[in-house]
Amino acid sequence: MAYLQVMDYVALSRECMVCMVRAGRSILVLGLTGHNISLLKEFSQSEIDDLSVLQVSAGSEPGTAGGFLAELKRQISERSKRFSSNKMIAVLLLGTLLAACLPDYALAAPENIIPNIDIRIDGETGQGGLLNAVGILAVLTVLALAPAILILTTSFTRIVIVFSFLRTGLGTQQTPPNQVLIGLALLLTFFIMAPTWNQVNQLAIAPYTDGTLTAQEAISLGQGPLKQFMLRQTREKDLALFVELAREGEAYSPEDLPLVQVVPAFAMSELKTAFEMGFILYLPFLVIDMVVASTLMSMGMLMLPPVLISLPFKLLLFVLVDGWGLVTRSLIGSFR
Repeated sequence: MAYLQVMDYVALSRECMVCMVRAGRSILVLGLTGHNISLLKEFSQSEIDDLSVLQVSAGSEPGTAGGFLAELKRQISERSKRFSSNKMIAVLLLGTLLAACLPDYALAAPENIIPNIDIRIDGETGQGGLLNAVGILAVLTVLALAPAILILTTSFTRIVIVFSFLRTGLGTQQTPPNQVLIGLALLLTFFIMAPTWNQVNQLAIAPYTDGTLTAQEAISLGQGPLKQFMLRQTREKDLALFVELAREGEAYSPEDLPLVQVVPAFAMSELKTAFEMGFILYLPFLVIDMVVASTLMSMGMLMLPPVLISLPFKLLLFVLVDGWGLVTRSLIGSFR
């Protein structure tokens, strides 16, 4: 006859305990919680005969100190204590061994942890940290302002504004996209500025890299061709405006003016020239829009957008007259 008999139990916490239950000829060790029951170990009859402690537990009261589970809990606690003490002894021995093996200089504090770092320009070996720091700061400033210098001291401003007016006059929204227009403007800028940059390279950059010029002399000679290019495109009225605003007295010639007066005057002249060219480009497209709008009104098609009808005609006209070639030729020819 099979039946279940609780032989022993031990409480691990308020909601967790371990029970030893006899089920027929086997002994089961079960783990009990508030939600489930888990089988931890099953002892067969042969294992029961070999373990005398199970036989002793069979005759004791469940939950007493002489039970099998209580004895198991006591042995686990003793072994844990012995393991902790052995581990502490091993750590102490290892620390003592490492301390004895380390050389004396490893225990001493270093005299200088952070090395001295000195960055110099032109390979100078003498003292002059302040001048070197100022030189590095000037180089970093020029690199940060390189995009603005490229835009305001070259032909890029006029070209990109004219292309923007052209796209608006055609009414093609974002076609060509901004990346295409900016890339084309950069290519035309390099083409237009190539003679000027070649002069700068011959007069300043190449001698400076060869060591025949100092940095100050290279800057003074290099700004000459660039200033001449900007003065050729600048209106006298714009140049006189910034000379008056600077209040530094009149110069003998425009070439004697500093770049802080020439560059803004050149940028303002470029804006005016670009707007004038944009207005001229806008006129034929405006005429087409007016003709299409008048035709649609005369036909009673008031609900049909004129831009939708005029766009194909404007594209056709622009392609037939080779618009991109004419605009590019006019832009390059506008620079003296």
